[in-house]
Amino acid sequence: MTEYGRGQEGSEPWHPQDPYYGDGGWEGQQAHPGHQAAYGGQQQHHPQAQQQEYGDWGNGQQGDYGQAQQQYQQQYQQYDPNQGYEQQGQGYDQQGQGYDQQQYAAQQHQQQYVQQQYDNGGWGAGPQVAYPDPSDPYGQQAAAYATGEQPDQYGTPDAYPPPEPPNRRQAEPEAQPTDWDPGPDEGEHAFFAGGGDDEDEVDDEGGRGDRRGRGGKKPKKRRSGCACLVVLLVFGGGLGTVGYFGYQFYQNRFVSAPDYTGDGTADKVAITVPSGANGAEMGRLLKAAGVVKSVDAFVAAFAHNSDSGKIQAGSYLLNKEMSAESAVAMMLDPKSQNNLIVREGERNTAVYADIDERLKLSKGTTAKVAKQKYKELGLPDWALGHSNLKDPLEGFLYPSAYAIPKGGKPEDVLKDMVGRAGQKYEDFGLEKKAESLGLDGPWQLLTVASLVQAEGTSHDDFRKMAEVVYNRLKPGNPQTYGSLEFDSTYNYVKNQSKIDLTIAELKRYNNPYNTYYVKGLPPGPIDNPGEEAIKGALNPTHDGWYYFISLDGKTSKFTKTLAEHDRLVQEFNASRKKG
Repeated sequence: MTEYGRGQEGSEPWHPQDPYYGDGGWEGQQAHPGHQAAYGGQQQHHPQAQQQEYGDWGNGQQGDYGQAQQQYQQQYQQYDPNQGYEQQGQGYDQQGQGYDQQQYAAQQHQQQYVQQQYDNGGWGAGPQVAYPDPSDPYGQQAAAYATGEQPDQYGTPDAYPPPEPPNRRQAEPEAQPTDWDPGPDEGEHAFFAGGGDDEDEVDDEGGRGDRRGRGGKKPKKRRSGCACLVVLLVFGGGLGTVGYFGYQFYQNRFVSAPDYTGDGTADKVAITVPSGANGAEMGRLLKAAGVVKSVDAFVAAFAHNSDSGKIQAGSYLLNKEMSAESAVAMMLDPKSQNNLIVREGERNTAVYADIDERLKLSKGTTAKVAKQKYKELGLPDWALGHSNLKDPLEGFLYPSAYAIPKGGKPEDVLKDMVGRAGQKYEDFGLEKKAESLGLDGPWQLLTVASLVQAEGTSHDDFRKMAEVVYNRLKPGNPQTYGSLEFDSTYNYVKNQSKIDLTIAELKRYNNPYNTYYVKGLPPGPIDNPGEEAIKGALNPTHDGWYYFISLDGKTSKFTKTLAEHDRLVQEFNASRKKG
């Protein structure tokens, strides 16, 4: 039997009593002459020659590794499906040849066994593992040389290299310092790493494509100055915003708004307050005109005065450099109001005269403009096309305060009044509610409201007065049989306000507005009704009232029959004779 690696030629006798005969001993064991201890005295398992035990060790002899000058090379082998292991369960054939080459099956490619070289008893690179073929029933079994049970600790790809003899061990190489800089995925956001504007700098040796591993040097990334500037701007803007609102809070809570003192100077200025303006808007107008020193001061005085809600839209004549408190008080004083006031129940003829006076126009100028241009002043469609009208604008110069600017035109003033009336009537819902009251449309409803305004002496009378109108308009009513018989309609057409009128006089005058002569409603409104009169016409009482009389000129008394009414008339005449 020939042994490889013992430094001897020929055969030696077998020593059955010493199963370790011929083996190189580890620490404490003596090796045969010429045999060198392997791996510093520790048992070594060869990763490529895994021995499987079949039967008894007496059937064969274990081959050793020894001679340092001998090379082993395993060539590529192609798997032959007709060849294989012919004897399973038996040991390796060792008749003077040691280990035969083992054949491994390859499914689609050849496996290469790495050449191992031992020069002068030294150790080269660690052994490399040839992975077994899945089709080889023996190649997937890992058996230990000694027991057949322990796995090979150096036969896996992740294993450490075999231990070196103590006299040949080398110190661990020192780790080279790295200049590793974390990228966006290693803790540094790409925003601060320069983004895509500044490319990484690379040296000339490696070029831009020479990227090293995590342990090698990596060119540092330049920080973007724009990113730092953006951060500074964001934080600076936040601090500025907090500071601004903090200052405003301090000013509003602990510092009084700038304000003048006293009633102002002798210089006066006209201020026009638009419709719907609140305290802040008024304050801005007054500050711009030099009346008050600050808007905040006026708003504070406006809120402090309980009557400030009575300030209406219109024109006011105020002093310059007034305290905010004095400005509010003066705007509440009727003497300072530079407005044209249209009163409830006022006729258009009186309003036209007031406009002429304010605009310094000749008498009758505004009335002429109204007659010629009434269709251009903004009347709603339902107010057009009615016949026998004394004035098409009657009922549309809504009671309120109107600013009359110096040098203004009468048509502009009239347009403002008509526009406000149209908006109010739409808000009241005249078009929607007229039919439910037995009327032909909003025009008749507005006419009823003007009658209620003219005949009523107080706001408490308006709902009852509206019922009187609706009851008398019924053709079959047992009291008037469809006739209104209101003195106010006769006075309107006569442009007068008399109360001492005889029945004979009233019934002789033939005019469509004379309700003593014509049954039903007059052709149109006879004045400009206010809000309360309109609401009374929209919501009359239902108590059966037909007659009314005012005994003191302040209140009215209502009755349901003519007999009751006649008694009140006699009482009234008696009181006048005594007076």
